[in-house]
Amino acid sequence: FLPERCLFLSARCVEKPRKTVELSTTVHGSVLRHSILKGISAQIVSAAVIKCLLLGTSHGLALVFDLNQALRLCLGSTATGAEYGAVSALSINHDCTRLLCGFAKGHITMWDLANGKLLRTITDAHPPGTAILHVKFTDDPTLAVCNDSGGSVFELAFRRLMGMRTCESRCLFSGSKGEVCNVEPLFTAPDLKDHPITQYSLLAMASLTKILVIGLKPSLKVWMTFPYGKTDPTSVPQLAWQFVPVQKVVNPVLAFCRGDTVHFLLVKKDETGTIHVIKQRQLQLNCDIISLNWINSRTLVVMDSGEKLRVVDRPSQEELESLDVAEVQLVYNSSHFKSLATGGNVSQALALVGEKACYQSVCSYAGQMVLLGTKSAHILTLRNWRERVDCLLKQERFVEALSLAWSFHEGTAKAVLGLFGDPAKRKGVVADKMIEILFQYVERSVKKCPEHGKIQVMEQHFQDMVPVMVDYCLQLQRTDLLFNQLYTRLVENCVARGVFLESLEPYIVSERLGCVTAPVMRDLLTHLQDNNMMDSVENCLIHLDITSLDIQQVVQMCWDNQLYDAMIYVNVFPSSLSCSLAGRAYPLGDIPEDLVSQVKNQVFEFLIRLHSAEAGQEEELYPYIRTLVHFHTPEFLNVLALTLEDFKNDKQALEYQQRIVDILLKVMVENSDFTPSQVGSLFTFLARQLAKPDNTLFVNRKLFDQVLEFLCSPDDDSRHTERQQVLLELLQVGGVVQFDEGRLLGLAEKAEFYQICEFLYEQKHLYDKILDCYLRDPLRKEEIFNYIHNLLSMPGYSSEEKHCVWDKALLHIAELVTLDPAKSADLVAMHFPEEVRPIITRLQDDHLVFQFLRCLLDQREGPHPQPLLRLSPDLHELHIGLLCRFTPRQLPDFLKASQDYRLEEAVQITEQYQVHEATSYLLEKKGDSHGAFQVLLKRKGVKRGETEREEESPLQRVEGSLGDIIALCHRSSQSLNQEQRGVLWFPLLEAMMSPQKLLKGPDTRTTSEVLKELTMKVLNSMSSFIPLPAIIQRILQDPVYGKGKLAEIQGLILGMLETFNYEQTLLETTTSLLNHDLHWSLSHLRAAVSRGLHPRQDHCNICLQQYRRRQDSPDDIIIFSCGHLYHCQCLQRKGSGHAEPRLLQVWSCYKCISSQRGRGGDRVTTETGRGRSTSLAQVFAETTLDPQQSQSWDQLRCLYRGPSRVGLLLLSVFLSLLSPLSCYVSLCIETWKTSPSVSGYTKGLAGINTSYC
Repeated sequence: FLPERCLFLSARCVEKPRKTVELSTTVHGSVLRHSILKGISAQIVSAAVIKCLLLGTSHGLALVFDLNQALRLCLGSTATGAEYGAVSALSINHDCTRLLCGFAKGHITMWDLANGKLLRTITDAHPPGTAILHVKFTDDPTLAVCNDSGGSVFELAFRRLMGMRTCESRCLFSGSKGEVCNVEPLFTAPDLKDHPITQYSLLAMASLTKILVIGLKPSLKVWMTFPYGKTDPTSVPQLAWQFVPVQKVVNPVLAFCRGDTVHFLLVKKDETGTIHVIKQRQLQLNCDIISLNWINSRTLVVMDSGEKLRVVDRPSQEELESLDVAEVQLVYNSSHFKSLATGGNVSQALALVGEKACYQSVCSYAGQMVLLGTKSAHILTLRNWRERVDCLLKQERFVEALSLAWSFHEGTAKAVLGLFGDPAKRKGVVADKMIEILFQYVERSVKKCPEHGKIQVMEQHFQDMVPVMVDYCLQLQRTDLLFNQLYTRLVENCVARGVFLESLEPYIVSERLGCVTAPVMRDLLTHLQDNNMMDSVENCLIHLDITSLDIQQVVQMCWDNQLYDAMIYVNVFPSSLSCSLAGRAYPLGDIPEDLVSQVKNQVFEFLIRLHSAEAGQEEELYPYIRTLVHFHTPEFLNVLALTLEDFKNDKQALEYQQRIVDILLKVMVENSDFTPSQVGSLFTFLARQLAKPDNTLFVNRKLFDQVLEFLCSPDDDSRHTERQQVLLELLQVGGVVQFDEGRLLGLAEKAEFYQICEFLYEQKHLYDKILDCYLRDPLRKEEIFNYIHNLLSMPGYSSEEKHCVWDKALLHIAELVTLDPAKSADLVAMHFPEEVRPIITRLQDDHLVFQFLRCLLDQREGPHPQPLLRLSPDLHELHIGLLCRFTPRQLPDFLKASQDYRLEEAVQITEQYQVHEATSYLLEKKGDSHGAFQVLLKRKGVKRGETEREEESPLQRVEGSLGDIIALCHRSSQSLNQEQRGVLWFPLLEAMMSPQKLLKGPDTRTTSEVLKELTMKVLNSMSSFIPLPAIIQRILQDPVYGKGKLAEIQGLILGMLETFNYEQTLLETTTSLLNHDLHWSLSHLRAAVSRGLHPRQDHCNICLQQYRRRQDSPDDIIIFSCGHLYHCQCLQRKGSGHAEPRLLQVWSCYKCISSQRGRGGDRVTTETGRGRSTSLAQVFAETTLDPQQSQSWDQLRCLYRGPSRVGLLLLSVFLSLLSPLSCYVSLCIETWKTSPSVSGYTKGLAGINTSYC
């Protein structure tokens, strides 16, 4: 049996999570959930299959179960099972309405799953005596494929003609060329129905030596073949299709293998419409694969010959889980591969492969694996993320559960199911689960702690658990959970408390933990000090946020234990310095007012000391300032800037500040240890201070010149961007007044500081020179377009300045077009559309001209696409010539989109460059259909007098060109007469038949068959426009078909006769339906008009005399349908009758007319079918036809040529009563005129029938 596309459960797969404690260890947990379908297992004995779950049995029955595992249908019988053999293959179409069953003796049946009705029994789809190995629907419900034990593959086309269900079989691959043992069509999900690949109906076939990928539509075509290489002859070929997202584009990927290596082929269609089959990275497994299935777009499930399932992630090629399924007792298809039911007439190689074949026993759909055992059916489903985690928790594997949950949190897990929404929402859901696990973990760690034994055992117990809790709390950024809840629970145990505090150190040192609550910080320092771990104390202190420290406790501990690095961090931090200079205590509080001045002076004196107290001979001058500047230059300068603002009126403080600035200049300018950024920060600070109106600092201007030379040194290529940025910031804060602008500009140009040059040019309003800066700056070249556009569009610039910029842009137009032709075209179109010709003249390179024009003439998106700019016809023709040279494939699209070129000149250009497709389009547009036909005929790969001993590519070119030619002939034939159509179609037929004269020998057999198929295609197309006798006569005149045996033209004649028979059958059926309806209508009409009339009284309603008393009178008696009776003379005297020139006398009921007039009505009583006082004679008199109806009636009468004039009269009455039908008859007869073939006649009758209904 074959489990098919009826599985609707979701698929799940898991990627390896990251384990925190041991990062090199990968944790997957349980990936697959194994279940037995017990409701089904209790109802089967020997063989089984899965909205249904479909099971094929060895007795020829197909059992259909619903989702509740209840038997819904039993298809077939034991009698048919005895005749057909066991069910060997099953397939369901995409909407689960049809079922195909293949049998061991070669039969195929089709069932309606809605009612269990047998629709087809197919016995002649493949050679007799072979078993059905595979039968599978394609995406097209009318198309399926089957593979028999002879190794052949056949296409099954289901048709329904005139109520009869038929099946046409076509051989796709013959077993004599290599036996195929597996086929797999590409199925498309509903959301991918518009994918461009689906139109080709791909089919993969696996033979014993190679893989073939073919397209069934629009015509049969082999896309690629791939040999296996050297493999084990007992290995089973495997195929599996899947749509996979690759670089944000979803395309089908074929996975195939034979042995232990899985290969992948990516099928995609590029922008030009070309199909590519690309080989991807292969997957190497150390096992003999007997089953291969995709469970989702990233995950494969393979089964080896030891019946062990392996879940493999394709991108990482990592095995996620392995599961032994030997207990399933898998059903193998060996007997069908050996064709035992038909005598075992298979090759030894195929029988050897069949020993391990289980194609019909393992399948996957919608994230599930279904396995068929001899007595049960099993289903394997990927678990969702909660199930994966809970499975580990049940086993008390908390560390692995946390690691797995973290992989879901970070989005690194593979094939995750059950997580929905945006990333933030998914992370929140997983984080809640992880917190729940952490609570369970801390409770277990405390409760499971050994109460007795050595202290080392208890420490080891908590060291295995507590660091894990800390790590995941920090990863989740939940320090509140860590310190307020978990720590509160652990502190109850002194050993757990110590382990917890010691585990914080690595996270503090690595700066993953920067802030600790005050109680925990006190406990940490106390614990480390009590255990004499002072190195750890110092390491922690210098990495913690200073605001979280108890300064008094920390300072005292540092002094007592000589932790000088920590002392420096705590006391010399720039924030502490700033607070001291501002009169505030650090980190909180204020300095007493009587000590503010003293503290400030002490700090300044400390900073400007020439040497430290214990200075050596090698100590540099001003060590404290050097240390602070090296520590953090911008922060130190910010503190200094704040002091300048705070002490504007403090003369002593200002003197100290000037002293510190002089020391900084001396230290940093004369020392090469400082980076350009540090030096630049200093001079940026100085420039800001000097630019203030109340500035009190003095700086020697020569120092600025030294800094300028330092930053603009052309010999120093290191930190080029950094030096330029520093100088730019210096100029922007007002430092430009400290330099000579001419010298500054010269140095900037030499140093290639183009942003500096732009800054200076902009101040001088030299905007045209700024363009040079952009063009010469490799990092900002592409910004030149925005700059030009903004300058030309924004107000505030004079017309002279804008003109200078545009002149400079024209001067460099070649560089601009080379840089970005689209943006260059935008600039020209928006600002200077009249400059197109001068620009083209400047662009001496033809390729640049082509790129520029293409962007100008490019169609823009919108409800009415328009080019960027309307150009003159000669420029369009110039672009056509360039398209012919550079991208001829794009020329037809341009010609169809543009209407601004001249046809004659365009034809000359395309003929010059021999772009035949474009020439044909232009000639057809011009009205020269024959010229367009001749051009396309030249383009065709097969020409008269040409032999076809060539490769496959010329034939493919012929086939592609032929489609264009036939389409042209179809369009042109609509407006041509019969003779002109023959002149158009017969040369095409001759061009297809002539090359076949030269094809001789066995080597040309394939080419000859292809040409005959193409010839048949031409004949079928031209039969709608050319009479069939003329076509047959032309065929018989050809030497290839006119001589020799009838068998040579049998295919062509039979094809034409088949079409004729079909149209004849359709004609006869339509005529019969029309005649039946017409007869029924006329019969009812005749019965109505010939019904006898019974008078209401026995006297005339005018003279009131009984008509019986005047039997001797020659007067006629007239009775109306209303029941009133009159003498003819009486009616004539009252004026109730008048004569028509060509028809009978028209009478009106005198009494009815008088009563209607008495009621004031002006209604016409002679209206057919509405007045009750209308006589039979009047009915015939009023049935007149308008000119259009009369013409239609005459043409219809000529067709039927009936001898009965009464019948014709009644028919005319009938047609007049159904006046809309007359119009449709006229239209249908016009259809017969324009298309006098059998098909046209049939369409006309069908039109009458449809209109009448």
